[in-house]
Amino acid sequence: MQAITQDTYGSTDTLTLRDVDAPVPDAGQVLVRVRAASVNAADWHVMRGDPRVARLALGLRRPKARIRGRDVAGVVAAVGAEVTHVQPGDEVYGEAGAADGAFAEFACLPAGQVAPKPARSTFEQAAAMPLAGCTALEGLRDHARLTAGQRVLVNGAAGGVGTFAVQIARALGAEVTGVCSTRNVELVRSLGADVVDYTVEDVTARTDRYDVVFDLVGNRRLRELRGLLTDGGTLLLAGGGVWDGGSLLGPIRLLVTGAVVGRLLRQRIVTFTATPTTERLTALAELFGSGAVTPVVDRTYPLAQVPEAIRHVETGHARAKTVVVVP
Repeated sequence: MQAITQDTYGSTDTLTLRDVDAPVPDAGQVLVRVRAASVNAADWHVMRGDPRVARLALGLRRPKARIRGRDVAGVVAAVGAEVTHVQPGDEVYGEAGAADGAFAEFACLPAGQVAPKPARSTFEQAAAMPLAGCTALEGLRDHARLTAGQRVLVNGAAGGVGTFAVQIARALGAEVTGVCSTRNVELVRSLGADVVDYTVEDVTARTDRYDVVFDLVGNRRLRELRGLLTDGGTLLLAGGGVWDGGSLLGPIRLLVTGAVVGRLLRQRIVTFTATPTTERLTALAELFGSGAVTPVVDRTYPLAQVPEAIRHVETGHARAKTVVVVP
């Protein structure tokens, strides 16, 4: 099969399209014939080995997983002996996790991170959903325990996770304000949020306070984000940042600070890395089916142009989701 592989950390120049052996699923895996895959910030973080401390898990000298990409939508080609909830021929979507990934003709996914593809969705739409959609769902539903009538601020509302966060918060009955740049104001407003254009207004200078602040950018100090919260509010920190030349901690610095400081405050500070479980993927599919959530796909690329797709996302200014189509 053809796949985008990487043998050493670095820029997109380290990515190569080559022929490799197709994977074989073990007892707890699902082999998927990939039809579409989406690009996430996690892909360029792993590609760069960024932040450097992450290499303790990713591989000290080179990535343990040679094939980039995490989000998958496609058709089940085979299942392991322990897999019962999907069968060969099913249209599915899911996330590869730390294993060899989605930018390939076939990918093996952990069975617990696969679910039936949302009915009536395209493969491109489904591929856009797993990591970004589950990050938004896990943060708002599971960690913030968002309820109807609460006020939510999403910093980075036009990005991959942000576009899902706005819609999911609205679906849960919240009043939503999104922070984005001028070119994305109409997009974020169309998703149901009030908008703060950060190029003309500093959101931290506002007197408004929010029950939940979801930071997806990592460009603010912790005290600035806390200042936007009500006394008993919840701050969600789920990464962010752009390539800064390869620092030791990068955006993890804010997450570490939040985890430590959060123990001393009435306000809740939750730092997390999302896991796209079958339950969360199923919940996302239901939100799609009800019309409450629609993935926003801004650009598509063929498999051979994955380096260009990752470069686009790595800038930190990509709108919504970028999807790779695998014929």
